Amino acid sequence: MIKVLLIDDHEMVRIGVSAYLSSLSDIEVAGEAGTGEEGVALALSLRPDIILMDLVMPEVDGIEATKRIIAKWPEAKIIIVTSFIDDEKVYPALEAGAISYMLKTSKASEIANSIRDTYKGQTVLEPEVTDKLMAKLRKPKTQALHEELTSREREILLLMAKGKSNQEIADELFIAIKTVKTHVSNILSKLQVQDRTQAVIYAFQHHLVEVEE
Repeated sequence: MIKVLLIDDHEMVRIGVSAYLSSLSDIEVAGEAGTGEEGVALALSLRPDIILMDLVMPEVDGIEATKRIIAKWPEAKIIIVTSFIDDEKVYPALEAGAISYMLKTSKASEIANSIRDTYKGQTVLEPEVTDKLMAKLRKPKTQALHEELTSREREILLLMAKGKSNQEIADELFIAIKTVKTHVSNILSKLQVQDRTQAVIYAFQHHLVEVEE
């Protein structure tokens, strides 16, 4: 019996998925969580065979929850089940440690099969995700570091260059300060710099920011 933990902030999604999986002879729903934080705690206490993880959740999202679980339990098998297929979701989710990536538009039987295959140690990816990964691998290695930045990261880098603090950036973009900190950390990593000052210098050197007269 494969024990599964559902982590999704939409109750109706949890009810539907749980009802379907519970009808299968080889899969058991061991627990459900409506927030990322609750999901992390349940994952580490229940130690299920498979974790079905939603991505977009308030406060602790699926990517952060995945990171936290993998940090304390590296063997965890996490399947992302989401409605999103954009670069800002796919790459960070897989880099965080998720093994498989499925869309909520998948057939119920496909989700069940992805659970079985992931349980066996296989990676199951939506065709669109596979295409994205292949395209990324084919990209020439000579591209500039900042070309890896997402549109949101570029936006935050420009605000950093204007001397704005994390709190000011959060207020201007209407996002949580924790989210800003995550973006800033990703920017520093992608630009291969140590701090905000170096990131801003990089932005000016590569003409990402217009110098005001």
